[in-house]
Amino acid sequence: MATTTGRLRAKGHMLYRYSAVSLCQVARFSESTDKGWFRSLFVHKVDARQDAHSNLLSKKETSSLYKIQFHNVKPECQEAYNSLEAEVQKRLHHDKDFPCEVVGSWNTWYGEQDQAVHLWRYRGGYPALTECLNKLKVNKDYLEFRKERAKMLNSRRNQLLLEFSFWNEPLPRPGPNIYEMRTYYLKPGTMIEWGNHWARAIRYRQENNEAVGGFFSQMGDLYVVHHLWAYENLQSREETRNSAWLKEGWDANVYYTVPLIRSMESRLMIPTSSSPLQ
Repeated sequence: MATTTGRLRAKGHMLYRYSAVSLCQVARFSESTDKGWFRSLFVHKVDARQDAHSNLLSKKETSSLYKIQFHNVKPECQEAYNSLEAEVQKRLHHDKDFPCEVVGSWNTWYGEQDQAVHLWRYRGGYPALTECLNKLKVNKDYLEFRKERAKMLNSRRNQLLLEFSFWNEPLPRPGPNIYEMRTYYLKPGTMIEWGNHWARAIRYRQENNEAVGGFFSQMGDLYVVHHLWAYENLQSREETRNSAWLKEGWDANVYYTVPLIRSMESRLMIPTSSSPLQ
């Protein structure tokens, strides 16, 4: 009996050692290959990029560059600021010597308060932007405007943007409309994947002509996406957004793009009286 018990203990000890060695070998194999089944559950493989995402995602038929400005206005200066900005925008917009045009101007309704948002287009890309900046540096009227405007602002920032190839080009439209700018701060390296999903998903958001424009940042805060939408009113916004969920495929777009986002925000905006987008 004692001999039998000893043999069983010896076999158990050998089996334990064999199991431990096997587990260690499996662990080392999984670590060395880095392709274990557990890791594959969480890694979404994306094809290697062959070019800069600015070349892969932007429109090839145009060379337009966009600039978006965020101006935080002193509350007591809001009316004076809007009047001054409208006057200068009108001059630049209609002066053919300046290769730039105002796409839209808004005051934030919901979101960051006392904020003005301006979107400019430079047809001709970076050379057009450089030409415009050089001319403004020696324009006395514009320099005076900047001094006066500075008295009305708490802070300001801007970004240079390119337009997604699959989005509508923002064109003047009659009003009245409210506008929503949904801004997505993406994880670095995910812009191509975002573009791939939205190139299919944008067709679900065209029924009510709500899609105005889609842009991604080139300078300023990077890996930032802005989607601009227009709605007749808040009720129309709710109905339009809810109707997208009734279309097969929209839920998949949300499912695959949400993990790409670090953070996001929404601005509801009212166009100024001088804005081409009303």
